[in-house]
Amino acid sequence: MAADGRFDEEYVRAERADRPLGTRSEVVTGPVSDWATDFSHLEPEWAADPYPIQDELRRRCPVARTERFGGGWLPTRYEDVAAIAYDTDRFTSRSVVMSNFRPPREVAPVGVTPPISSDPPFHRDARKLLLPAFKKSAVQKLEAGTRAFCHALVDSFEGRDVVDAAHDYAQHIPMRVIADMLGFPPEDGPRFREFVENTLEGVNLPPDERIARMDRLFAYLLEQIRDHVANPRDDLTTYLIDAELYGRKLEPSHVSGTMALLLIAGVDTTWSAIGASLWHLAKCPADRERLVADPSLLPTAMEEFLRAYAPVTMARMVKEDMHWRGVDMKADDWVLLSFPAANRDPAQFDRADEVAIDREVNRHAAFGLGVHRCVGSHLARMELRVALEVWLERIPVFALDDPSAVTWAAGQVRGPRALPVRIG
Repeated sequence: MAADGRFDEEYVRAERADRPLGTRSEVVTGPVSDWATDFSHLEPEWAADPYPIQDELRRRCPVARTERFGGGWLPTRYEDVAAIAYDTDRFTSRSVVMSNFRPPREVAPVGVTPPISSDPPFHRDARKLLLPAFKKSAVQKLEAGTRAFCHALVDSFEGRDVVDAAHDYAQHIPMRVIADMLGFPPEDGPRFREFVENTLEGVNLPPDERIARMDRLFAYLLEQIRDHVANPRDDLTTYLIDAELYGRKLEPSHVSGTMALLLIAGVDTTWSAIGASLWHLAKCPADRERLVADPSLLPTAMEEFLRAYAPVTMARMVKEDMHWRGVDMKADDWVLLSFPAANRDPAQFDRADEVAIDREVNRHAAFGLGVHRCVGSHLARMELRVALEVWLERIPVFALDDPSAVTWAAGQVRGPRALPVRIG
């Protein structure tokens, strides 16, 4: 089959029609009755400050349970999170976003958004395809453009006393970087924001509505793919279109699924890390002044921000009924791997609840654990470092304008959505 034909409407429609149906769960909303037996990562108190809740659960019942989303579990100890992350025999990654829709078992081992949704051994080969684009030498080539863009964003603040460090700064940086890498129009940034919110925050919508919203994301990606088929260029989209695995070009769903992963994960996780770091510095003048006076400390401080404010919680699914560390897990139960909770486990980190910007030993799990550790960690670190370097160089004095106006995203990627700061 010619490469062009893989993305024709008729072929894509037939591929979708061949997919087995998943299962839908009843939508459950309302306040949590008991975090140990009815947790929900979508509640406002979780979004605002999940750490006291996680600390309490770690003491009371290290593996919490919920009947929401069709049933799931939430381990809060580092050792439990790590054990599940490394155990690909008993836990599948076929869906990594906990919602009221479960993809069918037949989508494994590829999953919907490979390689993050893939199980071994397929996962290893799908991940290997992406490594060249995210190795250190490739990321270094993007640094100058990223730095120039950060300066341009700060230039746009001229004449303003208050700016939204999340909406006006942090969110734009990974959107521009990923758009450039994929060869997408940079003016489509607002659409990326909508796709992120639909994917990661709309998980408690009725399943059919959620699926319809996800279809809009994949329709956009297919539009970009077809444009690249007609007009190939040197970017990641053309690379995926031309890539081969096991001697064959990738299936259309593999190409679009990987692009969806790069777009969603590459945007929200990084803008959340940048925003959370700026939030910390805006409310902690001693740390801000120390970094302004000694920029060489920034790489160490950055790792501490990643530990203390790790944005990502990843989902797994239980493969078969089993008794696991004191609880009875059922096949297709969700398991939320809270890397933020693992990173604040006092059994793993000294002064786990403190943010120490000079912490020297810091083997945090912000980028995940096991075979699914983030393939884009070099890129994320570069964007975070450059974003903070430029901000502190250009805006060395800033503070929260109104702490009560700061809002945080709900769901599995937590970061500031509104972050008004007073500058100058």
